[in-house]
Order: sequence, then C-alpha cells, then structure tokens
Amino acid sequence: MNRPVWLKNVFLEAGLETGENGSIETRTELYDLKIEDGKVAKIQPTGGFLEADIGTLDAKGLLGLPSFKEMHNHLDKTYLSLDWKACRPAANLKQRLDLEATELSELSQTAEQRASAMIRLLQSKGATHIRTHVNIDPYIGLKNLEGVRSALEAHSEQLSYEIVAFPQHGLLNGNVPELMKEAMRSGATMVGGLDPAGIDKNIEKSLDVMMELATEFDAGVDIHLHDSGHVGFYTVEKLIELTREAKWQNRVAVSHVFSLGEVAINQQEKIAADLAETGMAIMSTVPITKTIPPIGLLSRSGVKVHFGCDGFYDSWSPYGTGDLLEKVSRYSELYRKSDERGLADSLKFATSGIVPLSDAGEMLWPKIGDDADFVFMEASCSAEAVARTPERKAVMFQGRVVYGEL
Repeated sequence: MNRPVWLKNVFLEAGLETGENGSIETRTELYDLKIEDGKVAKIQPTGGFLEADIGTLDAKGLLGLPSFKEMHNHLDKTYLSLDWKACRPAANLKQRLDLEATELSELSQTAEQRASAMIRLLQSKGATHIRTHVNIDPYIGLKNLEGVRSALEAHSEQLSYEIVAFPQHGLLNGNVPELMKEAMRSGATMVGGLDPAGIDKNIEKSLDVMMELATEFDAGVDIHLHDSGHVGFYTVEKLIELTREAKWQNRVAVSHVFSLGEVAINQQEKIAADLAETGMAIMSTVPITKTIPPIGLLSRSGVKVHFGCDGFYDSWSPYGTGDLLEKVSRYSELYRKSDERGLADSLKFATSGIVPLSDAGEMLWPKIGDDADFVFMEASCSAEAVARTPERKAVMFQGRVVYGEL
C-alpha cells in the first residue's frame, strides 16, 4: 500500500465561463488532493487544512491532466538505445516483411533493452498505460515476447500494460496458430490479427481462427487492418458479426482501419452504429500519409476511439517522438479544432475517454476514488496543452511520481 500524501497547489479545470468577447474560456483553480492507496481520496481548494503527519508533494501551480494511454505500440521493433540508422529501402510489402524478419532475429538479444528505452520515452511524454503488439511469427518465435514482457514487468509499479500477440507474417502462415497459443500461455494478454484479405488471403478463415483463439484463452482482440476500400469495410462487418456470435462485446478493437474513411458517408454512419452497439474500439495513429477513419463521426456515434504512436524509429519508419499529445494536436489541426471546447474534447483520444470538464462545464475529473494518474505541465488548460504540447514536467501513476519531480 502507498502511504497517504497530499498533492498541493495543482491547477485543475473547474468550469467554463464566457470571456469579454463572448468566447468560451476554461476556469482553472488551485486544489490540494489527498492521495491514498493510489486513489484520489479528497479534493479541496488550496489553503485548507492538511494533516501534519502526512507527506506532501507540491505541484507549484502546474496544470494537472489525466495521464495518457498509449494504445497502439510495438515495443519489440524499435531501434531506440542502439546507434542511429535509417530504414533500408523496400520495393513492396513482402520485401519489407522479409527485411524485418531478418532484422528482428538479429536484434532479438536486445529486445528487453530496446523495449525499456521505449517505455521510458513514453513515460516522459505522459503515458502510464501501454498496449503493445509483439511479433509472433515463424522467424522470431517467442524471443521478442520474452524480452518485452521482462521490460514491462520491470516497470510494473510505474505503469499498466497489455501485450497483444501479433502475427505480423499472417495468422494462417504455417504453425503460427500454435505459436499464438504458446504466446498466450507465456504472457501475452490479447490476441492479434493482420489483414485477413491482404496477408492471409482468406477473410473468413483468418477471422474465425483469431476469434477461436480469443475465446479459448478468454482474451480481448486487437487486429491490424490495413486492407482498404470495400474489402476492408467488409472485413469490419464480418468481425462485428463474429463478435456478436461469440458474445465478445466490449472486447474487440480494430487498429488503423483506413477503409472506414474510404466509403460513402451513409456506410460510415451505419457501421459506426454497429461498432458502438458491439462496443468495438478503433485505434488510430493519425497518419498523415493515409486516409484515416472518420474519428469525429465515430466518436459522436459512441464508438471508443483511442490514439497510439505505433512503432517508431524501426525498420518501417525513422520518424516518431512517442508523444500522444502531439497525436491529439495533429488530429485537432487536421479537423480544424481551434475553439476552446473542440481542443479540450480532443484530449479524450489520448486518455481513454477521460476529460476534465463536461460540455456544460461540470467537473468530471478528478473525482473521489479515481486512480491518481496525472501528467503535469505548464499550461492554463487542456485546450492550450493540446494546441501547444508543452513539456511534461512530471508524471504520476497510482500516486507515485514515475517521471520528473514534484
């Protein structure tokens, strides 16, 4: 159990008000929060009574926001902690996969070291939860899973995590289904999949095998879906059908799913309703080189949408910073979210739906009983944080400072 502590002088969003020019502005006030057993136990305006026998942490007027959830990453692929190198050119996807298979085998001895470097970087940007996909394939076997699991376990008091067994070279490829089962027995917590049409060449069979694995191990699902247009759209429809049949509602996610942004608006609206009804989540990295799913429409329809940084500085791309707030800022710029409420509301894609204020200005977070997971920065409100992506001064997980100082 963590010892109780007072978190003093933290700026929290307290409400909305109308500015002199008629614009909506966020009202932010100083609070003291009592933290017990990793939870928020008391919230009071700064200046009230604090027990003398309880330790204190002083936020010194920094803005406190909900910490971030990195919901799509590849800890096993990064070059972080190694010497710089750019990507090797590849003529097509098959060649890229072949190059990666060779490279990851060569890098397997440093899997824990590289994953640890990525974890520390994500922490420094405000993340206290990571969902990572880890290659499970005929070339690497379970070697990367072992290294990534060790890195995450070493940080288990600093963050929460999920490990997706990811069949990068196809779920129907040779003995991959058996390797996936072994991975689920060896620390993976979710079942992954990849492009049932483009990679596995059999949509129905690929999805069936994936869902059979999920039900056998009572695990959630997160499938990469790059297949475009109506083929990708049909794949999502089929997955919705299988989710209903297996009664796997609220346990399935689809990553990337560019196809949802490539069909007519009436189709987008229909599938958004189905996704919301089955509790299926959409994971996006907000790419600038691809069509992206209709994030705004999906969110308005009740679909859970989460952002992630994906793999970065690896054999696929030399780019990336590990900053989810940058992803939110990019999304807001792409979709012209320039007003106070539009910017603030976009924060939810990095926090698994948590935002400090309701549209009416009601204080939604933090509340008594919430996890004491915070990211601290110099900003006047979440809208400014989204627009300007300031430096993260400190990060707290379950009442412990895991990055920076307070």
